[in-house]
Amino acid sequence: MRLSLPEDLDSFVETEAAARGFSTRDAYVLDLIGREQQRQALRAKLQEGLASPTIAVADANYFAKLMARASDGLEDR
Repeated sequence: MRLSLPEDLDSFVETEAAARGFSTRDAYVLDLIGREQQRQALRAKLQEGLASPTIAVADANYFAKLMARASDGLEDR
């Protein structure tokens, strides 16, 4: 894919790529696209979770029990 950018965006991409340690502008753009894919996948999972039924209330008591279970597992070592 070939992409032409206006001068101000081209300068921005060049500066950002260098500042973030990318060897090329292409690598920077590929990273941005990959991050967007991850963001969309996470958003879909969050929306799926919001649409699912509630099976437990995550209150202080829930987390206390969770911590107790985690602590029990550590003591066995």
